[in-house]
Amino acid sequence: MTIQQLNYVITISEKGSLNKAAEVLYVTQPSLTSAVRELEKELGITLFNRGGKGVTLTNDGAEFIQYARQVVNQYDRLLEKYGKGGNLRKKFGISCQHYSFAVKSFVEMVKHFDTDEYEFAIRESKTRDVIEDVTTGKSEVGILYLSDFNRKAIGKFLKSSQLEFHPLIKCEPYVYLWKGHPLAKQKSIQLEELRDYPCLSFEQGPSGAFYFAEEILSTYDYIRTIKATDRATMLNLMVGLNGYTLCSGIICEELNGSDYVAVAFEDKEEEVAAGRMEIGYIVKQNMILSQMAEMYIAELEKYLQSIKNEN
Repeated sequence: MTIQQLNYVITISEKGSLNKAAEVLYVTQPSLTSAVRELEKELGITLFNRGGKGVTLTNDGAEFIQYARQVVNQYDRLLEKYGKGGNLRKKFGISCQHYSFAVKSFVEMVKHFDTDEYEFAIRESKTRDVIEDVTTGKSEVGILYLSDFNRKAIGKFLKSSQLEFHPLIKCEPYVYLWKGHPLAKQKSIQLEELRDYPCLSFEQGPSGAFYFAEEILSTYDYIRTIKATDRATMLNLMVGLNGYTLCSGIICEELNGSDYVAVAFEDKEEEVAAGRMEIGYIVKQNMILSQMAEMYIAELEKYLQSIKNEN
């Protein structure tokens, strides 16, 4: 088994076609087919289902690809850290829940690099997708939060995926709404005061359990709720419908604009007391972090420290 063979099968799985993969890899299709068959023979499993419309991963192949990505990603990290360089285009990606500060830190990290030599990606996504992206190596770093409510469930999920959580900051819950909202000028807001306004939350998909919600009080029986998939839509709903969401209170005005405020959320609900958010990043266990990952985490810590100092 070689790194080249692993790169071959990863590319085939991404393209869904031997022809397209061969074009990207600059090899002939017979050579590519031969390399895959040799690998399947060595492993004793079938990686791909071949059909007239292309190729798809078998169950064994889907499991193998996850490990193959990890090996190739780690190999690239080793080359980056100890190799003599070369013309390899370095890749770096992060996946995160919908946090503007995570995007801000990403922007600051990218400024340090020549984008002609690197391929960057940032994905604001569902909680489960954040974990899945880091597990499969699609992203090197993931950003999410834990609380007393979800810590056990998500912690178990992280452990089974061989991921580790590194805390960055602890924060109390806030109500996030636009400046024209009737409650925007209050020093604090209680749950009862919000009952006449729609609660906004990020959609987690059909497989999204309460534990994967990005907001606290995910099990509360709200009178009106509206789900969104991106921050821009949520901000529009705040203005158009006087909606609100429960968040960490860490808002980057540079990205979200200055028309919104975060008001302290105070309530006697037990889940609110258990809803203190601990935001952190996840990476693979025993992983050699790339230069980009180390710099991104440093930018996160720098920005969040500035928030602490302001408060």
